[in-house]
Order: sequence, then structure tokens, then C-alpha cells
Amino acid sequence: MQRKIITTADGSKTIQIEGWNEQYHSVHGAIQEANHVYIEHGLLFFNSELNSEKNTLSVLEIGFGTGLNAILSLLISEQQKLQIDYVGVEAYPVSSEELKELNYQEVLQLKNNVFENVHACNWESSHDITKHFTLTKQKKFFSDINDINCYDIIYFDAFGARVQPELWTEDIFKKMYDALRLHGVLVTYSCKGSVKRALKSVGFSIERLNGPPGKRHMLRAIKR
Repeated sequence: MQRKIITTADGSKTIQIEGWNEQYHSVHGAIQEANHVYIEHGLLFFNSELNSEKNTLSVLEIGFGTGLNAILSLLISEQQKLQIDYVGVEAYPVSSEELKELNYQEVLQLKNNVFENVHACNWESSHDITKHFTLTKQKKFFSDINDINCYDIIYFDAFGARVQPELWTEDIFKKMYDALRLHGVLVTYSCKGSVKRALKSVGFSIERLNGPPGKRHMLRAIKR
């Protein structure tokens, strides 16, 4: 399927899949969306409201994609001296040619070739990207996740239910529920009724929150 690099409204780039009319990030701003949904309402919310450890947490990303959510989480880990163990799951990794066209290193003013280091490290192994941020990339389908009580936060950043409804089912969300620790948080840009019902059906308590620019609402789910 034809793919191309596009520039979003905040100047950051993303990948568009033309046949699906679907993007890896919002056309209203890739970095803006990721910060709003995953960092502000996911990582920072959990760390300020629910994190009993206070200096350490674990994140599972469903849809590692361009690595943007991982990079933004890494920046928070450095700013707050917060130890983050980050696992990114991706069935179809972004190509090296596409990665060269993305501009997160420049827009975010990253130091020490962080963007390149995140993508250069081997899959299936744990890597200390910085003193505070450990990354493991796993190449597999979301349906193959069988972790139990491992994570504090899940960034659910799969392609939309319009094009891949099989990724937004009760079966998948049951795996997410099981993978989270008690009081763990799942955040996603989606606010579809079917997604809310699926999350509730497996045991999550859900909140509808204001969405990022260009989107009215998003969802946060908590394992009570």
C-alpha cells in the first residue's frame, strides 16, 4: 500500500497510508497529539496521581511506529529523573528510508542522536538509551501479547478501528487489562462507542477527556 511522508500542522512529520487515508499521527500536529494523549493524560497523569513508587514506572506501547511516543517519554524521564522501562510492540516496523525523512530530532532539538539510537537498537533486546530510559522493541502482533501484571501505562496507538477493527476488540483489550498492574492506565486517541463498550466489558473504568486539536474527545481507562 502506498505510503508517503507528510508535514503536520505543528511542523512535525508523519507517515500517511494513502490507500486507507490513515496517518500514523494527527494531521493537526503529530507531536502535539502525542504530547496531549500519551504524555499529558497518560504518563504524567499516572505519575502524579497513581504512582506509589514515584521514581520508576513501566510503559507498553501498542504500535511503536515512528518512535515518537517513546522519544517524548524519554524526554520526560530525563526532565523528572524518572526511571522508565519502555516496551514498544510493532508488527510492521517503519523502514529506514522513511525514518530518515522524519524530523523529530530537529523539531524536538534532541541531543546525542537520540532518535537514531532508539531506532538503531536491536529488536527483542533491552537497551539503556539513557541513564533513565530503557527500551525493548518487540516485533509481533498485538494478539500475541500475553504479559500479566507487568505495566503501569499502556499507550494504545493502533491504526483506527475504521481500517483495522480487529485491533479494537474485547479480546485485545482483555490482553491489555491483564498486562496492566492494578491502578494501571490505558490511554488512546479513540473515543468510539464500540471502543468504550469493549473497554468496559473487560473491566476498565473509563473517562472521556478533551481530545487534541482536531479531535473532540479521547479515552483514558484505569484498571481498578
